[in-house]
Formats: sequence, C-alpha cells, structure tokens
Amino acid sequence: MNNDINMIRNKKFVPDISSELRKDIVRSPDVIKNASGIRLFGKRIKSIIYTMDVAVIANSNADAVLAVYPWTPNTKILNAISTVSNVPILAGIGGGLTKGLRSATIGSFAEENGAQAVVLNAPATTETILSVEHVVDIPIIYTVVNHDINVKERIDAGVNAFNVAGGKNTAELVRWLRHEVVNIDPNFPIIASGGKTDEQMQETIDAGANAISFTAYGVTEATFQKKMAIYRSER
Repeated sequence: MNNDINMIRNKKFVPDISSELRKDIVRSPDVIKNASGIRLFGKRIKSIIYTMDVAVIANSNADAVLAVYPWTPNTKILNAISTVSNVPILAGIGGGLTKGLRSATIGSFAEENGAQAVVLNAPATTETILSVEHVVDIPIIYTVVNHDINVKERIDAGVNAFNVAGGKNTAELVRWLRHEVVNIDPNFPIIASGGKTDEQMQETIDAGANAISFTAYGVTEATFQKKMAIYRSER
C-alpha cells in the first residue's frame, strides 16, 4: 500500500472523476498529452477533435473543436456547434470556392458567435487572408496540404498558426514546415492531423507539431451499437 502511495506522489497522477451517465465520453488519445500545446487566449490546447457531429462535440474531452467541412460555410451550422461546445471552436470559413469578402464576412460572424479562431483552407490566397485579417480580431489558421506555399508570405499576410493536413505525409510536412518557420519564429504554432495510431501521432509531435487533431468518424454509431447490445442482453 505504501508503494502505491509513493507512486502517486512521485508521478503526475491525475484522478479521474466522472458519473454513470457521462462515462462514455469521447476521449482524446493519451499520446497527445506529449505535445507541447498551444495557448489560445490563455487556454492550453493539445487535443483538437475534428468533427461536425454536435453529439460528439458535447460529449468529448478534447481541448478544442476543429469545425471544418467540405461545403461552403453555413452560419447556422456554426451556431449549432457554438450552442453545444464547452471548448474553443476553430471555425472553417472557406478559402477555396468561398473566398475574399465572403470568407471575411463569415469570419466576422464566427467571431461574434464565439469562435476563438478561424481556419482557411489550403487554396486561400494572400488576398483572402488579408480580407479576413482586416475584419477579425481572432487568430487565423491556414491549412497546409503540401510544400507549394510561400510560408513567409502567408505569415506576413496575417496567418497566426498553420494546420497541417498532409495525409500519410503529415509528419514529413510538419518537419518541413517547422524548418521553414525557424528563421521567422522558431515557436510558430503548428497544428497537425495525427493519423490513426499512437505511433503516427507521436511521429507528428516529434516532427514539430504543437497540437494534434483527431477524427471521430462513426463514434456515435459505435457507441450506440454497444449500448444497444447491452440493453438487448438485459432481462
């Protein structure tokens, strides 16, 4: 027993408090704790859940929500997410087909509705970045998908952090991006998608990512199926 007490004292043991009704929350992968994190308006963010499922958002322990989707941004969707989220929202405002003044307008709405950062997709030009930067007072996050960008140009236009989404090449892309920003700001914030395994997430962290986004595809259905199986077995 004394050994157990000493172990708790010697390590940063974190007691877990929950309840019967809330024990099935969507938990961030533990490996993400190894990241340094990014401080956003005073809140330290390491894990970012990438989902548009409001039920998942309301039942996740992630530090923030990455609210980005492949359709033109809709203010009603952002409003729904804002209603249920208890953590900062990084709101997608276009950058591809949705650009320029429209992205800036959506960015302004996002800020007014509680988003703590806006996210521009990879095709966003410096003109779109400047348009957004002129109207919002929250950080602009720019999504990087390959090496074909002028990093300094994006930062000079108003980008405050990069979000790397390079698929299987994400860790390598993070490593390249960290090298590119070292002479501009060695501590420039980099968020990156973590992949599916702990090993992939750790590799991305080691490459220089400060925060990791993880997906929650199918988690609602999987949790519901598990509970229904339990209900069927009960007499």
